Amino acid sequence: MNAAQSINGDLAARVAVDTAAMEWTPSPSRTVWRKRVHLVGPAESGQVTSVVRYEPSSTFHGHYHPDGEEILVLDGVFSDEHGDWPAGTYLLNPEGFRHAPFSRDGCVLFVKLRQFPGHTREHVVLRTESMPWELVRAGVAVRRLYAQTGFADTMRLERWDAGAPLGRIDYARGAELFVLDGSFRDAGGTFARGAWVRLPAGASHSPSTDFGCVLYIKEGGFEYLRAG
Repeated sequence: MNAAQSINGDLAARVAVDTAAMEWTPSPSRTVWRKRVHLVGPAESGQVTSVVRYEPSSTFHGHYHPDGEEILVLDGVFSDEHGDWPAGTYLLNPEGFRHAPFSRDGCVLFVKLRQFPGHTREHVVLRTESMPWELVRAGVAVRRLYAQTGFADTMRLERWDAGAPLGRIDYARGAELFVLDGSFRDAGGTFARGAWVRLPAGASHSPSTDFGCVLYIKEGGFEYLRAG
């Protein structure tokens, strides 16, 4: 049995990782590579958040997903026996979901594993590129990915226009931000495409963006995370 491991397992700490600067590391499949920004538990069966790259003609063995899986396709086309999922596709595969993923031409994914317990979670498939942006306040628009009664976590894409008056943003339940395009800055630094930032419960920041950015934002997920 693999020993428990921890990468950024202190949930009370603010964490920022530039995945663009990280080296790719191998997975159990020789044609699938990953950059892990969070891991608590055994190396191949713990809670994990990572950027994953499939080489062309790569495959991964069929497997179930205890405690669910979340995928955002960043580049290329990700496939399994259920369909072909191009860049911009959002997938929430609930607890017990089984598939055998592959990629004909290669792809890059943002993936979260074993962080979505509950057999009544909906199976979500969204082509986000065709979804309209919903203006929520001046300079800020969203595409809503997931919110379900009975579960604490919510996920969305959020677009901040260049120079938007963002002010102070509070995250009472904590949040994870992954930069999909553009960049923003706050007191902790400047964060461009590929940056992953985790803000603990009760944190706040006052971000700004000179040229605009698009983010994946998850709130409420701390309820389902284990510290390590």
